[in-house]
Amino acid sequence: MTRLISPALKIASAVLFALTAFSTSAQDWAKARLDASPRHHEYVTLKHDGRSLQAFVVYPEVKNKATVVVLIHEIFGLSDWAKEMADELAAKGFIVVAPDLLSGMGPNGGGSSAFPDRDATVKAVSALDPNGVTADLDAAADYGKKLPAGNGKVVTVGFCWGGGKSFAFATHRKDLSAAFVFYGPGPADVSSITAPVYGFYGGNDARIGATIPATTEAMKAAGKTYEPVTYDGAGHGFMRAGEDPTDTNPANKTAREQGFARLVKLLNGL
Repeated sequence: MTRLISPALKIASAVLFALTAFSTSAQDWAKARLDASPRHHEYVTLKHDGRSLQAFVVYPEVKNKATVVVLIHEIFGLSDWAKEMADELAAKGFIVVAPDLLSGMGPNGGGSSAFPDRDATVKAVSALDPNGVTADLDAAADYGKKLPAGNGKVVTVGFCWGGGKSFAFATHRKDLSAAFVFYGPGPADVSSITAPVYGFYGGNDARIGATIPATTEAMKAAGKTYEPVTYDGAGHGFMRAGEDPTDTNPANKTAREQGFARLVKLLNGL
């Protein structure tokens, strides 16, 4: 017997599917963790060259002055996950400044959260001017350097697109204490890098993995410190995927745990 489905039920099902897809893409699980955090969060406006840059800042609950982490978001913009990762790092004792590099570039002059969907956000991030990104990161680093609660040390931690920018920023910024690169490619010219660079890569990420040997050789030839680690079975974006309750690859969770532990250990050793 064939069961007929009413038009109203079809519409309701479609709406439910759309809401489910939106909920997943909006990373509600990350927002819930962020909302439950006891740490101090604030948004600050950083001014440079006539531009207003919004940044999400998280403070740790510590007695001593702390290292400042400039967190560079993925190609998906300053998402709920990026802010949740900032909070997790602050929980380990670091001040985190996470600039929204799409500030003022979204609909009605908004930032990352103003874009209608992930595709639009990806296109906008992909179109960012590299010099403008560098200027924004300089503003974030300058702000972090002057924070009274900071200890004067500033590092960059970038993910995906932001991983590549973390590496590239190290060629420009001479007072970085370190640059941490999560599954991002290295720059063509590494000769001007002064900070140690630490890489975190997924074993099932051939696109980025293929760049590691050349980057390793270039850094070695230039006499620079570069320590890459590849996590077997993990894919691109494992730091986010390893936290996502819907992810089905256990290697992502393992890589996320090991990668985060390594990051915190290295930060504490600066």
